[in-house]
Amino acid sequence: MIRKQWQWIAAFMMAAILAGCGGGGEAPTAGESGGSEMPAASSAPVETVDPATAATVTGKVNFQGQAPQRMRIRMDAVPACTEANPDPVYSDEVVVNDNGTLANVFVYVKAGLEDRNFGVPSEPVVIDQRGCMYHPHVMGLVAGQKLQIKNSDPTNHNVHPMPMQNREWNKSQPPGAPDLSEQFPRPEVMIPVKCNVHPWMKAYVGVLRHPFFGVTDSAGNFEITGLPPGEYTIEAWHEKYGSSEQQITVGASETKEIEFSFQG
Repeated sequence: MIRKQWQWIAAFMMAAILAGCGGGGEAPTAGESGGSEMPAASSAPVETVDPATAATVTGKVNFQGQAPQRMRIRMDAVPACTEANPDPVYSDEVVVNDNGTLANVFVYVKAGLEDRNFGVPSEPVVIDQRGCMYHPHVMGLVAGQKLQIKNSDPTNHNVHPMPMQNREWNKSQPPGAPDLSEQFPRPEVMIPVKCNVHPWMKAYVGVLRHPFFGVTDSAGNFEITGLPPGEYTIEAWHEKYGSSEQQITVGASETKEIEFSFQG
């Protein structure tokens, strides 16, 4: 009798343990504590867009209000930086163009391309440290694409991206050193980059699953080319003024023009 009681108790305890360790509760979602990391890329086959049907989205980003005065950057403590910049250097945080548009806005397809795989470009995206500033200030690349970092200055730099979904790294790059080569395997908009040696040096990298993005230029213009026909959410992101979205539909071989506005 005693042996049967112990057998029953052991079976009950085993069932309780299995219930606690097995299903029944919600699985943690990607990004949450204990959850799996965001997948690096879609598992769908790599597809190409027929140039005969590819669509284009063009436009500009307007600035409304009084343009803020750009902050002058003081590099006096680093002779190599001052010597490389005979003229005053100003912050790139807010650059309002002469025509009332906004530069350095990252514009990209935010939604409409889920589970579609366009592959990873073989050519790297290049960022240069020149005149103790990052060039370009805002850029984009595809997840897994190489980021090539140059140091064109006669002084040491310390390249330090600070992602949330990707691995953080911090690398010294002395003058004359070989280019650094890194990559971000997971999509993330946007990744701030700083230099630990020169605190005024800042840049932003947008990492996407696809190559459909652009950055506004000195006239506030952007262009997204080679887009398959479809319905999309287009987002414009700015480091100070946040983001804005629009829904568009583009047909085969269609060029559609849209505009965004940010309030100062």
